[in-house]
Amino acid sequence: MSDKERELISRIQGEVTNSLGYDGEIADQREKAQEYYYALPFGNEVDGRSQYVDSTVQDTIEWIKPTLMRIFGSGDEMVTFAPFGPEDVESAKQATDYVNYVFTKDNPGWEILYSWFHDALLQKNGIVKVWWDEYEEPQREEYSRLTEEELNILISPGEVEVVEHSVDEYGLHDVVILRTKYGGRIRIENVPPDEFLIARESKSIQDSRFVCHRVKKTLSELRVMYPDKNFGPEDLGAGYDEQSYNGERLARYAFDDSEIMAEGWGGNEEEALREYWLYESFLRTDYNDDGIAELRKVCTVGDYVFSNDEIDNIPFVSITPIKIPHKFFGLSVADLVMDLQLIKSTLMRNLMDNAYNQNFGRYAVLEGQANLDDLLTQRPGGVVRVKSPNAVTPLATPPLEPYSFQMLGYLDEVREARSGVNKNTQGVNPDALTSHTTATAVNAVMTNAQSRVELIARQFAETGVKELMLRIYELLLKNQDKERVVKLRNEWVPVRPDMWNDRMDCTVSVALGNGSKDQQMAHLSQMIQFAAQAMQGGLPIVNPQNMYNLGAALVKAMGYQNVDDYLTPPPPPQPDQPTPEQQTAMMEQQIKMKELEIKQGDLQVKMMKVQQDAQEAAVDAQLKAAELSLEKEQNRAVAIGAT
Repeated sequence: MSDKERELISRIQGEVTNSLGYDGEIADQREKAQEYYYALPFGNEVDGRSQYVDSTVQDTIEWIKPTLMRIFGSGDEMVTFAPFGPEDVESAKQATDYVNYVFTKDNPGWEILYSWFHDALLQKNGIVKVWWDEYEEPQREEYSRLTEEELNILISPGEVEVVEHSVDEYGLHDVVILRTKYGGRIRIENVPPDEFLIARESKSIQDSRFVCHRVKKTLSELRVMYPDKNFGPEDLGAGYDEQSYNGERLARYAFDDSEIMAEGWGGNEEEALREYWLYESFLRTDYNDDGIAELRKVCTVGDYVFSNDEIDNIPFVSITPIKIPHKFFGLSVADLVMDLQLIKSTLMRNLMDNAYNQNFGRYAVLEGQANLDDLLTQRPGGVVRVKSPNAVTPLATPPLEPYSFQMLGYLDEVREARSGVNKNTQGVNPDALTSHTTATAVNAVMTNAQSRVELIARQFAETGVKELMLRIYELLLKNQDKERVVKLRNEWVPVRPDMWNDRMDCTVSVALGNGSKDQQMAHLSQMIQFAAQAMQGGLPIVNPQNMYNLGAALVKAMGYQNVDDYLTPPPPPQPDQPTPEQQTAMMEQQIKMKELEIKQGDLQVKMMKVQQDAQEAAVDAQLKAAELSLEKEQNRAVAIGAT
């Protein structure tokens, strides 16, 4: 190992231990949020008293997620790309369809969004990783009774490897080959928050001087990832480090202790299955000593360096529900309501303890005058044996005041104000649907309650989702240089991303500000009815294409994605038919054009006659001149003969 590599490894290790997410307050807050989400005990429970734990964090997050998934997952186009110029219109449409196809078909788009949003709502920031993955795909093929010529043709390509080969008595070949196909694709995966590290002063991922993804890999996986490296367990050090016991990581598995089984603690696993922490670090450093810090990707396990390459950008995209300006980490929804879960749990424990004491209260007993076993055995109709009257006297349990129950209602109102999730968004609120409440008032209540959730959705859309789709577009533009035929909008379309314009703009299409699906359908139905009446009345404010667009929007609002299965697009518009006056003028113009053509024809005939006459006159003149010249020659010859 060179001194330069030792210096680089030392820099990486220092950045890791000093980074946000490795340890410290943020890791503790996320660990606490995970425990609150699972409604695990707080650690202050007392034996013999209520140990109830409220689930405010879980309830709030689980009620926000359906709204977000409806907003982002209900349409067939999550993003649209705008053309940079008129020549880019068709490629922009294709880019829109293909980028959405890559996200939802080539990758599990729904699962990615679900986990991405969950991490952000619970643990401040959700992280996804997107990159171009080159792959080799070997396929086993068997052939029998091939001639020598057929065999040579079969194995001539360089990507073919002969695995088995035999020749029969007739000289025919039986062969088994492995044909390796090379290709690439966009890969997107969710990154657990505890596996993502970033420099403390960072404001965004792309501007950060250090970002790291630490992920567990088996020795077998490392050998597949780096086949050109010759290494063994002795080069990588211990299989587990302190991050295996990281509190934030363990909190994710605390509900069912699944991490203990997944880790295989005990060291009895096979060597090939031994797990190591691979640190995929992205840092800015002047490694080539040119005076300018370049962005490099360095993959290490311990002190062993697998790769060290210069790259263009960092392949991570982050979202946060409540962004704090000038900071990378924002606030999660769990941060807003965790204290309410603790307070509600404490109140509920006191209420339940009071109810227990009301039903099974405490007693004052004269020592030696009552049978304690009878007192401790609580059953209906049970007999307590005493030796003297009034040997057992119940102790009065003071009833709880009504404000204890009012306090629980107040805490729910505080949660609603902080998160935007209330009983109006969770279901039918009987108080909001009284006989004197209008539909407009109910809709206003619902809209106001959703404003906080819609703000979170817009934050996700304009930051993470938009950046992710632009990153997919850029990766396709740079890496996919071969044509691929995919089914887009029920048609098989050849796609060549390297032919697109690299300056297109991206717009995220989210269902915000248009009301519920029922409201959208009602509005569209009214618009269609108005447009139909306008067309019948001769008011030229809509055309067939406008009516088709309204019908297509109505079909999508109903939840059907393939509009072409239900509606047929109108044919291209035909040129407008001329009026009778215009037709008469056109006919007169045509007659005048015909007359002009006839006159021009006559003029051409006359000109041709003149030219013909001139040519004939010239010919006659030439003939006469020739005859005169011939006569002179003859006369001269006669004169000479006479002499």
